[in-house]
Amino acid sequence: MKKNCTNSKVLDSNNESSKEIVSNNGSNNLKNHILFKKIFSKFFTKEIILYAIFGILTTIINIGSFYIMITCFNISDNLANNIAIVIAVLIAYITNKDLVFHSEAQGFSENFIEFCKFILGRLFTMFVESIGGSLLFKYVPIPTIFSKCFITVIVIILNFFISKFFTFKSTNKV
Repeated sequence: MKKNCTNSKVLDSNNESSKEIVSNNGSNNLKNHILFKKIFSKFFTKEIILYAIFGILTTIINIGSFYIMITCFNISDNLANNIAIVIAVLIAYITNKDLVFHSEAQGFSENFIEFCKFILGRLFTMFVESIGGSLLFKYVPIPTIFSKCFITVIVIILNFFISKFFTFKSTNKV
């Protein structure tokens, strides 16, 4: 007789129900592994990984330029926040267009429309970030840099969906 620690039942290797319990545990582990792989492959595509890498770099530039402006140049929180957003948006456009979403826009007209869509999406999230930052800076009793980081995470998520489903033209999504 063997004792199974997970079920706290005594298992007899000659007993059919014991074999079924052991078999079900192995089957459940396999099902969990397959489920994990499906979820992982769904949420960690090449596109999402590249977006995350370039998003992190853009965020570092956003937060870094904000921090430099408020500490070294004594620029007000709100003005520094808006300047940092503009810098980050321009860098994000270049990386998202060519390296993440592999835009297939051709010619001046298509590229201009795509750029306008990108700017419209970013204007929306800039509004969210600016208003959200202002509210957090004023009403939440935490350091402004933490408020800035929090609102930036919200904006990153919004920007991904806007870029993927609204902005960039690609017939072959990665």
